[in-house]
Amino acid sequence: MAQNKKKGGKKTVRTKVIRINLSWLYIPLIAGIIWMFFNTKSVPAQKIEWDQVKSMIEASDVKDIHFVRNDFKGTVTIYPDRLDKYKDLFPGRQVPAKSPHFFFLTSTKFDPEAEFAALNEKLVQNNAAPVKLIIENDSKIWDNVLQWVFPILLLVLFWVWMFRGINKGPGGPGAGGMNPFNVGKATGKLTDKNKVNVTFKDVAGLYGAKEEVMEIVDFLKNPAKYTGLGGKIPKGALLVGPPGTGKTLLAKAVAGEANVPFFSISGSDFVEMFVGVGASRVRDLFAQAKEKAPCIVFIDEIDAVGRARGKNAGFSSNDERENTLNQLLTEMDGFGSNSGVIVLAATNRADILDKALMRAGRFDRQIHVTLPDLNERKEIFQVHLKNIKLDGNFNLDKVAKHTPGFSGADIANVCNEAALTAARKNHTSVTEQDFMDAADRIVGGIERKKTIMSPAEKRLTAYHEAGHALTGWLLEGCAPVLKVTIIPRGQALGITWSLPDEKVTQSKTEMMDEMCMLVAGRVAEEMANNGIPCSGALSDFERMTRMAYAMVTYFGMSEKIGNVSFYDSTGARGYELTKPYSEKTAQLIDEEAKAIVDEVTEKCRSILTEHRDSLDRLAQMLVEKEVITSEDMEAELGPKAGKHGEDRLKPEETPVDEQ
Repeated sequence: MAQNKKKGGKKTVRTKVIRINLSWLYIPLIAGIIWMFFNTKSVPAQKIEWDQVKSMIEASDVKDIHFVRNDFKGTVTIYPDRLDKYKDLFPGRQVPAKSPHFFFLTSTKFDPEAEFAALNEKLVQNNAAPVKLIIENDSKIWDNVLQWVFPILLLVLFWVWMFRGINKGPGGPGAGGMNPFNVGKATGKLTDKNKVNVTFKDVAGLYGAKEEVMEIVDFLKNPAKYTGLGGKIPKGALLVGPPGTGKTLLAKAVAGEANVPFFSISGSDFVEMFVGVGASRVRDLFAQAKEKAPCIVFIDEIDAVGRARGKNAGFSSNDERENTLNQLLTEMDGFGSNSGVIVLAATNRADILDKALMRAGRFDRQIHVTLPDLNERKEIFQVHLKNIKLDGNFNLDKVAKHTPGFSGADIANVCNEAALTAARKNHTSVTEQDFMDAADRIVGGIERKKTIMSPAEKRLTAYHEAGHALTGWLLEGCAPVLKVTIIPRGQALGITWSLPDEKVTQSKTEMMDEMCMLVAGRVAEEMANNGIPCSGALSDFERMTRMAYAMVTYFGMSEKIGNVSFYDSTGARGYELTKPYSEKTAQLIDEEAKAIVDEVTEKCRSILTEHRDSLDRLAQMLVEKEVITSEDMEAELGPKAGKHGEDRLKPEETPVDEQ
């Protein structure tokens, strides 16, 4: 079918190609099988012996006999008016409507001419009509077709089916597909610059990381600017950072900005079950890149193939992953020249990468893509708020302050959830409260307002959360409480949110105060329940125990253990089954961690006992209102003491407790 289209005075003809799907061949085959199974209305011819045939002929009941000499098979047709005599030979005494009615088989010694001639002679002597006899040889043309042509046809169809993906697949024409001869070809995609709409203007925040990557792109655009001073282009740059921080987005921006070929591939594409395939794909990828140099090769999730050698959790003496890594090391900086190819890679597990891969000359730069700070979060929000209809009173600064620790992907999710929340509430625009609810939902889960709680359970939950809130408000090392709720959310019966500072380090006093706030839920429960503990403090104890052991074994905050750290930042002890300290030290670590927990527990009990009246009022307020805010707590307890009571520029919203 042809279509004519005029463009610029010229007529272009486009032909619509009708593609034949090989699966259509199954349709007549299945239809034939179904017909064979269900076409059982006619009774087939029944097998009889030669002696029975002779009796039928002598009784003058046989109309004709058709004998095939080379099959040694004969078929018998009985006169219609005499078929009733032989009803007992058919199943169910049902006489077939069509001939032949019977068939018989003979041996190679059977002479049909002599046998039938003798029988017909007897019939003539008895004044009976002779039997009509037809003797022939079957040419078996279709048998020859089935034996020779059909197998060849099957092979041709299988060949076509097997190789029809030769020009398909992730890498485009000739890149693999279903062709087994291309299994060693690289599956990297050559990005079409015209189809990439992401530029550096679309990457909000990431100030340092974006500048590093922009310098690489600028070198490719203006190489004389750098080579004139004797500089060399970096051979590789590694993007390192937590998930969702924008590593792949930076790579897309490079593909959109750079005026050079851009190959993209995932680290898992090199890993195959076939020996040698990964190394072959690495060689093929760099061979393609060298042909188009200068160019950029982007390997996403390189930890899939770049894991340190000797640390794989397996016992294979010839590990395919290590062979692939060895080939990658050779291609990036080996004996052969590899000029003009820049390798850009991304990972969130830089600690497990091989040291030979991280050295200068392969990955000259490590670009750390960290979680965004307050100003960066504002820029990211502005990118994702372009298509959202906002309320006139929307305060971007306040929303950005309440979402620290959120990655770029988390912020995009908050904006989307806020729009969905506003639509669910039938709002005409997205309000600031919708963003707050969306952030709460992402951090703590969806509210379960229909969960049935008994009055006693609700009272204990209120005391639990009130203990967290009161202790956090009174201790200087704890951040002020933002909101407390006893409405079940996610798997928690109640949650307390606080606003800690965005800081990297934390003093021992601040850590002890935070642990005191964590254990306050259990202490408040015991005070309200006549000293009987409940099971609602599981997550609190888990975090508190982890902090206590970290203080002793990682941060050197124990006098008996001293300033030592057993933390393994390199991952070298990842598969060791022994501890890096003696049994005596392990016992001392357990004693020190328990001493810290006991100390903060007694401190918390003393604080709550001293302020028991405030604890009771906060718990009662929670039972009545189910949600209280920092304004309610300030009205009840006064302003927050210490540095946390001041107006901070970078607060953080984090759930302190999930009961």
